[in-house]
Amino acid sequence: MGYDCIGATGSDCATLHYGHAGNPNDGLIKDGDMCLFDMGCEYYCYGADVTCSFPVNGVFTNDQKVIYEAVLAANRAVMANTKAGVNWVDNHRLAERVILTHLREFGMVKGDVDDMMRAHLGAIFFPHGLGHFIGLDTHDVGGYPPGVERPTEPGLESLRTARVLKANMVVTIEPGCYFIDTLMDRALASEEQRDFIDVATFERFRKFGGVRIEDDVVVRETDCELLSVVPRTVNEIQTFMGQKK
Repeated sequence: MGYDCIGATGSDCATLHYGHAGNPNDGLIKDGDMCLFDMGCEYYCYGADVTCSFPVNGVFTNDQKVIYEAVLAANRAVMANTKAGVNWVDNHRLAERVILTHLREFGMVKGDVDDMMRAHLGAIFFPHGLGHFIGLDTHDVGGYPPGVERPTEPGLESLRTARVLKANMVVTIEPGCYFIDTLMDRALASEEQRDFIDVATFERFRKFGGVRIEDDVVVRETDCELLSVVPRTVNEIQTFMGQKK
């Protein structure tokens, strides 16, 4: 394996790096919960890093489907935009915008998405960076060479790179949507952010956990090449998990 696996279910899916040597993955898998499995192998010393989120019982509830499809839409929008010459910060903002748009359609947030972006509401749901370089190390070097400044805005300060993409770079694309108690409380306490939130719907998801969808891609001049091949749509996952052994 390329790194210690993250194997979370239920509310533990909201812990971005759940499980380590001092506190191993010891949560029980329960019917009705979501799983979030972040793992990757090494092949001839080169790493992979793939995250799959799926329902324990193989069938998405409506709430699970809404969050999953918001993240998948962000993943695919970024993938479609990824090519040489694109700034990684812009890709992260694109993912935030897509997730917020889906949450607005669902009724969890309300108002103008541009205003939400200015209030950094996306960082409440998506508090980590969009992805990272991958190669001989899972989180490979080169994210901030001389001349590349780290962003300081909420949601952007965790980016592992702010570079303009070049052909043949290998990166992960891993948007997520999580319901983390401390961030939820922060949003509800913020006059600027609270007005965008439908509190009843928001609170209903407090123990939901989260969804992350992570793929590995090679940047090309005019597009990118997807390296990870796993069931991704709701229908693909439910069909795969419904197969008889």
